[in-house]
Amino acid sequence: MKVRFLGRSAEHAVRMDGVDGAAPVGLPSRSRREDPMTDLDDRCLDTFPEWLRSLASDATDLAALLASPDIPEPARRSLAAGLNYLFKSLDLIPDGIEDLGFLDDAFVLRVGASFAAAESPALRDQAPTVARLARDAELIAELLGADNARLKSYVRSLEKGAARGRTVDDILGDEQVRTSFLHEITGWASSYTAPTFSRDAKNLIKLKSFLSAKLPA
Repeated sequence: MKVRFLGRSAEHAVRMDGVDGAAPVGLPSRSRREDPMTDLDDRCLDTFPEWLRSLASDATDLAALLASPDIPEPARRSLAAGLNYLFKSLDLIPDGIEDLGFLDDAFVLRVGASFAAAESPALRDQAPTVARLARDAELIAELLGADNARLKSYVRSLEKGAARGRTVDDILGDEQVRTSFLHEITGWASSYTAPTFSRDAKNLIKLKSFLSAKLPA
Protein backbone atom coordinates (compact mmCIF):
# COMPACT_ATOMS: atom_id res chain seq x y z
CA MET A 1 0.00 0.00 0.00
CA LYS A 2 1.37 3.37 -0.97
CA VAL A 3 1.40 6.17 1.59
CA ARG A 4 0.99 9.68 0.32
CA PHE A 5 2.81 12.37 2.27
CA LEU A 6 1.41 15.87 2.38
CA GLY A 7 3.48 18.98 2.07
CA ARG A 8 3.31 21.69 4.71
CA SER A 9 0.78 23.75 2.75
CA ALA A 10 -1.44 20.73 2.04
CA GLU A 11 -1.32 19.64 5.68
CA HIS A 12 -2.34 23.13 6.73
CA ALA A 13 -5.28 23.06 4.34
CA VAL A 14 -6.51 19.73 5.66
CA ARG A 15 -6.30 20.96 9.27
CA MET A 16 -8.27 24.05 8.39
CA ASP A 17 -11.09 21.86 7.07
CA GLY A 18 -12.00 20.75 10.62
CA VAL A 19 -15.33 22.01 11.94
CA ASP A 20 -15.63 23.45 15.44
CA GLY A 21 -12.24 22.10 16.48
CA ALA A 22 -12.96 18.51 15.36
CA ALA A 23 -9.99 16.62 13.94
CA PRO A 24 -10.21 16.04 10.15
CA VAL A 25 -9.97 12.43 9.04
CA GLY A 26 -6.40 11.19 9.07
CA LEU A 27 -4.93 13.92 11.23
CA PRO A 28 -4.91 14.20 15.05
CA SER A 29 -6.34 17.26 16.74
CA ARG A 30 -4.02 19.45 18.77
CA SER A 31 -6.86 21.47 20.25
CA ARG A 32 -9.14 18.75 21.54
CA ARG A 33 -10.15 19.48 25.14
CA GLU A 34 -12.13 17.65 27.80
CA ASP A 35 -15.28 19.32 29.09
CA PRO A 36 -14.32 21.83 31.77
CA MET A 37 -15.35 21.08 35.35
CA THR A 38 -18.28 23.00 36.72
CA ASP A 39 -18.37 24.91 39.99
CA LEU A 40 -20.41 22.04 41.45
CA ASP A 41 -17.77 19.54 40.34
CA ASP A 42 -15.07 21.62 42.02
CA ARG A 43 -16.98 21.87 45.29
CA CYS A 44 -17.73 18.15 45.39
CA LEU A 45 -14.16 17.15 44.55
CA ASP A 46 -12.83 19.49 47.22
CA THR A 47 -15.36 18.44 49.85
CA PHE A 48 -15.79 14.67 49.52
CA PRO A 49 -12.24 13.83 50.68
CA GLU A 50 -12.98 15.79 53.86
CA TRP A 51 -16.15 13.76 54.38
CA LEU A 52 -14.17 10.54 54.05
CA ARG A 53 -11.54 11.73 56.51
CA SER A 54 -14.15 12.70 59.12
CA LEU A 55 -16.38 9.64 58.68
CA ALA A 56 -15.13 7.80 61.77
CA SER A 57 -15.34 10.79 64.11
CA ASP A 58 -18.74 11.76 62.69
CA ALA A 59 -20.05 8.27 63.42
CA THR A 60 -18.82 8.29 67.02
CA ASP A 61 -20.22 11.79 67.60
CA LEU A 62 -23.66 10.72 66.37
CA ALA A 63 -23.55 7.47 68.34
CA ALA A 64 -23.02 9.41 71.56
CA LEU A 65 -26.42 11.04 71.07
CA LEU A 66 -28.45 7.84 70.89
CA ALA A 67 -28.88 7.42 74.65
CA SER A 68 -29.56 11.08 75.38
CA PRO A 69 -32.98 11.63 76.99
CA ASP A 70 -32.88 15.24 75.77
CA ILE A 71 -33.21 14.23 72.14
CA PRO A 72 -36.69 13.26 70.89
CA GLU A 73 -37.06 9.67 69.78
CA PRO A 74 -37.86 10.51 66.12
CA ALA A 75 -34.52 12.31 65.83
CA ARG A 76 -32.67 9.44 67.52
CA ARG A 77 -34.35 6.99 65.14
CA SER A 78 -32.97 8.89 62.14
CA LEU A 79 -29.47 8.91 63.61
CA ALA A 80 -29.60 5.23 64.57
CA ALA A 81 -30.78 4.25 61.10
CA GLY A 82 -27.88 6.07 59.47
CA LEU A 83 -25.36 4.52 61.85
CA ASN A 84 -26.77 1.02 61.45
CA TYR A 85 -26.18 1.38 57.70
CA LEU A 86 -22.44 1.22 58.38
CA PHE A 87 -22.90 -2.50 59.11
CA LYS A 88 -25.26 -3.29 56.25
CA SER A 89 -23.85 -6.12 54.14
CA LEU A 90 -25.52 -5.03 50.91
CA ASP A 91 -24.96 -1.30 50.78
CA LEU A 92 -25.35 1.08 47.86
CA ILE A 93 -21.65 1.09 46.94
CA PRO A 94 -19.39 -1.81 48.00
CA ASP A 95 -16.72 -0.61 50.39
CA GLY A 96 -13.95 -2.03 48.22
CA ILE A 97 -14.72 0.20 45.23
CA GLU A 98 -11.74 2.51 44.75
CA ASP A 99 -12.42 6.16 45.64
CA LEU A 100 -16.17 5.64 46.10
CA GLY A 101 -16.46 2.77 48.60
CA PHE A 102 -17.34 4.77 51.72
CA LEU A 103 -18.98 7.82 50.18
CA ASP A 104 -22.39 6.16 50.37
CA ASP A 105 -21.88 5.82 54.15
CA ALA A 106 -20.98 9.50 54.38
CA PHE A 107 -24.06 10.40 52.32
CA VAL A 108 -26.40 8.28 54.44
CA LEU A 109 -25.13 9.79 57.70
CA ARG A 110 -25.73 13.28 56.32
CA VAL A 111 -29.24 12.57 55.12
CA GLY A 112 -30.04 10.92 58.46
CA ALA A 113 -28.67 13.97 60.28
CA SER A 114 -30.82 16.26 58.12
CA PHE A 115 -33.89 14.24 59.13
CA ALA A 116 -32.90 14.45 62.79
CA ALA A 117 -32.35 18.21 62.58
CA ALA A 118 -35.73 18.68 60.90
CA GLU A 119 -37.46 16.59 63.57
CA SER A 120 -35.68 18.40 66.41
CA PRO A 121 -34.46 21.87 65.31
CA ALA A 122 -32.84 22.40 68.72
CA LEU A 123 -30.29 19.76 67.74
CA ARG A 124 -28.60 22.31 65.49
CA ASP A 125 -27.52 24.15 68.64
CA GLN A 126 -27.10 21.13 70.91
CA ALA A 127 -25.08 18.95 68.53
CA PRO A 128 -22.63 20.74 66.19
CA THR A 129 -21.91 17.53 64.28
CA VAL A 130 -25.60 17.07 63.47
CA ALA A 131 -25.82 20.69 62.33
CA ARG A 132 -22.77 20.36 60.07
CA LEU A 133 -23.87 17.08 58.52
CA ALA A 134 -27.38 18.40 57.93
CA ARG A 135 -25.91 21.38 56.06
CA ASP A 136 -23.71 19.04 54.05
CA ALA A 137 -26.82 17.23 52.82
CA GLU A 138 -27.57 20.28 50.69
CA LEU A 139 -24.52 19.54 48.53
CA ILE A 140 -25.71 15.95 48.07
CA ALA A 141 -29.07 17.23 46.89
CA GLU A 142 -27.40 19.58 44.45
CA LEU A 143 -25.22 16.82 43.02
CA LEU A 144 -27.90 14.13 42.70
CA GLY A 145 -30.74 16.29 41.44
CA ALA A 146 -33.88 14.20 40.94
CA ASP A 147 -32.20 11.12 42.43
CA ASN A 148 -31.89 12.87 45.80
CA ALA A 149 -35.55 12.13 46.50
CA ARG A 150 -34.78 8.44 46.00
CA LEU A 151 -31.82 8.65 48.37
CA LYS A 152 -33.93 10.36 51.06
CA SER A 153 -36.63 7.72 50.68
CA TYR A 154 -34.02 4.98 50.98
CA VAL A 155 -32.49 6.47 54.13
CA ARG A 156 -35.94 6.84 55.66
CA SER A 157 -36.63 3.16 54.92
CA LEU A 158 -33.55 2.20 56.95
CA GLU A 159 -35.49 3.06 60.10
CA LYS A 160 -37.51 -0.10 59.46
CA GLY A 161 -34.65 -2.26 58.26
CA ALA A 162 -31.96 -4.27 60.02
CA ALA A 163 -28.22 -4.81 59.87
CA ARG A 164 -26.52 -7.80 61.50
CA GLY A 165 -29.97 -8.80 62.71
CA ARG A 166 -30.33 -5.57 64.67
CA THR A 167 -33.16 -3.09 64.04
CA VAL A 168 -33.48 0.55 65.00
CA ASP A 169 -36.18 -0.46 67.49
CA ASP A 170 -33.69 -2.85 69.10
CA ILE A 171 -31.04 -0.14 69.33
CA LEU A 172 -33.33 2.42 70.92
CA GLY A 173 -35.46 0.12 73.03
CA ASP A 174 -33.00 -2.37 74.45
CA GLU A 175 -30.16 -0.97 76.53
CA GLN A 176 -28.04 -4.10 76.16
CA VAL A 177 -28.38 -4.03 72.37
CA ARG A 178 -27.61 -0.31 72.31
CA THR A 179 -24.49 -0.78 74.43
CA SER A 180 -23.27 -3.52 72.11
CA PHE A 181 -24.07 -1.33 69.10
CA LEU A 182 -22.12 1.62 70.49
CA HIS A 183 -19.20 -0.69 71.19
CA GLU A 184 -19.29 -1.85 67.56
CA ILE A 185 -19.36 1.74 66.33
CA THR A 186 -16.26 2.49 68.42
CA GLY A 187 -14.51 -0.57 67.07
CA TRP A 188 -15.45 0.24 63.49
CA ALA A 189 -14.24 3.83 63.87
CA SER A 190 -10.89 2.75 65.33
CA SER A 191 -10.24 0.37 62.45
CA TYR A 192 -11.48 2.68 59.69
CA THR A 193 -8.88 4.12 57.33
CA ALA A 194 -10.04 6.94 55.10
CA PRO A 195 -9.65 5.97 51.44
CA THR A 196 -8.22 8.26 48.83
CA PHE A 197 -10.53 10.18 46.56
CA SER A 198 -8.95 11.27 43.30
CA ARG A 199 -9.76 14.76 42.12
CA ASP A 200 -11.26 13.53 38.88
CA ALA A 201 -14.69 14.53 37.58
CA LYS A 202 -15.09 10.96 36.30
CA ASN A 203 -15.45 9.87 39.93
CA LEU A 204 -18.56 12.02 40.24
CA ILE A 205 -20.00 10.44 37.12
CA LYS A 206 -19.32 6.95 38.52
CA LEU A 207 -20.76 7.94 41.90
CA LYS A 208 -24.02 9.18 40.42
CA SER A 209 -24.23 6.11 38.17
CA PHE A 210 -23.83 3.74 41.12
CA LEU A 211 -26.52 5.50 43.14
CA SER A 212 -28.90 5.83 40.22
CA ALA A 213 -28.59 2.11 39.53
CA LYS A 214 -28.83 0.90 43.14
CA LEU A 215 -31.38 3.21 44.75
CA PRO A 216 -34.93 1.83 44.78
CA ALA A 217 -37.24 3.55 42.31
